[in-house]
Amino acid sequence: MRQWVNGMIGMGAVAMLLALPLAAQQAPDRSKAPAPGPAAALDLPAIQKRTLANGLPVWIVQMSKVPVVQVNLIVRAGASADPAGKYGLSSFTSAMLDEGAGTRDALALADAIEYLGISISTGSSWDSSTVGLFTPVSKLDDALPLMADVALRPMFSETEVERLRQERLTSLLQQRDNAAQLATQGFARLVYGPRHRYGTGATGNTASNGEMTTSEIRSFHAQYYQPQHAHLLVVGDVTADAILPKLEKTFGGWKNAGAAAAPPALGTATQHGAKQIYLIDRPGAPQSQIRIGWIGVPRNTPDYHVLEVMNTVLGGSFTSRLNQNLRERNGYSYGASSSFDMRMTAGPFVASSGVQTDKTAEALREFFNEFDAIRRPVTADELARAKNYLALGFPAGFETTGSMASQIGELIVHGLPEATFKEYVGKVLAVTAADVERAAKQYVQPDRFAVIVVGDLATIEQPIRAANLGPVRVVTVDEILK
Repeated sequence: MRQWVNGMIGMGAVAMLLALPLAAQQAPDRSKAPAPGPAAALDLPAIQKRTLANGLPVWIVQMSKVPVVQVNLIVRAGASADPAGKYGLSSFTSAMLDEGAGTRDALALADAIEYLGISISTGSSWDSSTVGLFTPVSKLDDALPLMADVALRPMFSETEVERLRQERLTSLLQQRDNAAQLATQGFARLVYGPRHRYGTGATGNTASNGEMTTSEIRSFHAQYYQPQHAHLLVVGDVTADAILPKLEKTFGGWKNAGAAAAPPALGTATQHGAKQIYLIDRPGAPQSQIRIGWIGVPRNTPDYHVLEVMNTVLGGSFTSRLNQNLRERNGYSYGASSSFDMRMTAGPFVASSGVQTDKTAEALREFFNEFDAIRRPVTADELARAKNYLALGFPAGFETTGSMASQIGELIVHGLPEATFKEYVGKVLAVTAADVERAAKQYVQPDRFAVIVVGDLATIEQPIRAANLGPVRVVTVDEILK
């Protein structure tokens, strides 16, 4: 089973970057490119909007250079729709979709997909669930029925549910020995609290996965996998006239089952009130994993473009202040970054790094030096480099059918205007130093941040306390993962 999750680029991008040779990491550096001229609108293919007979909206984008098609069924229900006490249900449901569907069990379905040379992926993010099909145009007629089976007619076999349950329980057990995952889970729990959905990982915890039943999975699918919650997105070498009859044949008979279901209310999370350092013991750990931040902003924030620029300066690129400080100047880390995870409601702002155990206190001090510095005016040169980095790199996100579908999917999931992409570069280039300073003072308040450090307590606790960076509290692994 293949899963993919939409989201902002964070430590995963840093990890991939650090796997490259140093020369590859440093070139090309878009921040040193000449400043762009007057902002030009991004020339994207038109989105052709249609509707199937059952009311299912269809967006079609024609890209004809390569004879392939990406078809995504986007369901506007993700981990945020998990019922209380059933955290991980959305993720579990999406993971089960391709474990047998229609008349084929899991192995027969995998064989049919491999025989056609296509790819069918399933995944669940915080705000949506997706079934994706990537296929040559020549195989589209055979591939669409398989995709429809996966999305609409999953088997939810008891045997496969139990197998997946054991896999997930094993993975959750392994988290206890993974300092990076403990730090990420600990940050979510300590910032959002145990009663808010964002305080537990999207896949849930040991208790919820252990109790998940096939009946609950079927119920979640029946409740949310309906045309009134969904959207079809087609990107590739097809025309609207050619693809619509095929979509009508495979998805047109899909019916709504009653009134639209309202997802559980997330409630308003209480912002972290004062700086607090939380230490989680990982005896013998060669590195300390650090996560620092608080609750950020939703995707529809009016400060989106300003925050993009501000965070690029702080920790959103290889040449950012955090990475240059902790990696290049001090050598405490292989990489440091920061990001705003923007969801339908306010996701976290977090700065992250894995640092040498014996330099943990020093690394924390440098994090806070940079948090303080970003709240002061940035130089004209640094501002220009950050805007260049974003503006010149933006078109690369639309080069392939898959990347185009991923970008347009954001419009669907978050209800963003169609002009979002055409206006992006112009709005980024219009950001001023005063805008960045205002946003930094509003959204980066280090005196109120949560600081999570997972490492060898015997080595790191005394130096951190001696550094007098803030009150220190030791937290157990069980407090984080329960």
